[in-house]
Amino acid sequence: MDFSLTEDQILLVDSLKGFARKELLPRYSHWDRTGSFPAELWPRMGEMGLFGLRVPEALGGTGLGYLDAGLAIEQVARGDFNLCYGILNACFAGDILSRFAAPDLCADWLTPLAAGEKVLCVCLTEPHCGSDAAAIRTRAVRDGGDYVITGEKSAITLLMAGDAGIVFAKTDPDKGARGVSAFLVPLDAPGLTRTPYEDMGARGIVRGSLFLDGVRVPEAHRIGPENAGFTQVMATFDYTRALIGLMCLGAAEQTLEETVTYVTGREAFGQPITRNQGVSFPLAEARSRLEMLRWLCYRTLWLRDAGLPHTAEAAMCKAEGPALCADVIRDCLVLHGHYGYTRDFPVEQRLRDVLGQIIADGTPQIMKMIIARHMLGRDKV
Repeated sequence: MDFSLTEDQILLVDSLKGFARKELLPRYSHWDRTGSFPAELWPRMGEMGLFGLRVPEALGGTGLGYLDAGLAIEQVARGDFNLCYGILNACFAGDILSRFAAPDLCADWLTPLAAGEKVLCVCLTEPHCGSDAAAIRTRAVRDGGDYVITGEKSAITLLMAGDAGIVFAKTDPDKGARGVSAFLVPLDAPGLTRTPYEDMGARGIVRGSLFLDGVRVPEAHRIGPENAGFTQVMATFDYTRALIGLMCLGAAEQTLEETVTYVTGREAFGQPITRNQGVSFPLAEARSRLEMLRWLCYRTLWLRDAGLPHTAEAAMCKAEGPALCADVIRDCLVLHGHYGYTRDFPVEQRLRDVLGQIIADGTPQIMKMIIARHMLGRDKV
């Protein structure tokens, strides 16, 4: 086995590490405190290729591999965890559109997406169902050469800043998961209403709910064959869950490094506090656990690049990664003492931000079901 990165990957990591430290980290708390979308950073990130990681080069992307996308998102998370949602959405949209959508639709949306000129959202979750994505009630009914979509979508990342959404709707309600289709819906279409959320964390990603009341889209905006949407999204989740693990890892790594710097400069009872095992042991444990998570996520993305099965591994990344990183950040907050609970340090914000990813893209309970099915057989779980 070769665990080394290529020269291009090392260059990617180094350049993004500097970008995150110099341009993103100083303003990380600004978007949280104002609740505003970091629109000014979007073109800059597009220029750096961060939204084109999974967009073909012919459409303005970089067309890099899945592990490359993971390396990029890990480094950006060190500077601003919430900007990674833009990368995550762009990877999701880049994969689904480039593989299944009509060429004209790809040209119209993927090129400006890669450039940071357009924001795409993923509209899957509904108020009554999150993990049970096959139970969606939003309907898309054929009407001549169009589809008419009616329903409600919730918990949509970047909705309030979005230009279009990839909307999943039932085109054949009698078929359950096999009756779901995907559509590219411009968010300025008649019949759409957006409502913002007030979240405890990740405030800069401007989440919200979307109401669709007879929204008409042309058949050309359907992504892939009719009734194939559920299969498309499940296959994409198989690697975005590893990206989520690396997002959380980047935030936890940065917090750990800041905490090491903080505690090495503190004294109590006439000696450095690092001489206390109550301080040094949690740091050592955090370093060990984060390193294990890193290589699980890297291996999962390597399997994807190699075209090998990785569904269970991706579920492991998601089941354990966000919770592990939240634990590490919480322990770091405690080691900062009462300062960790204030806004003087970014620790409390990272804890709030990372907690959201425990829920996103499938709860830990759902991930454990996926892992158990691979171990025991689907009919046994």
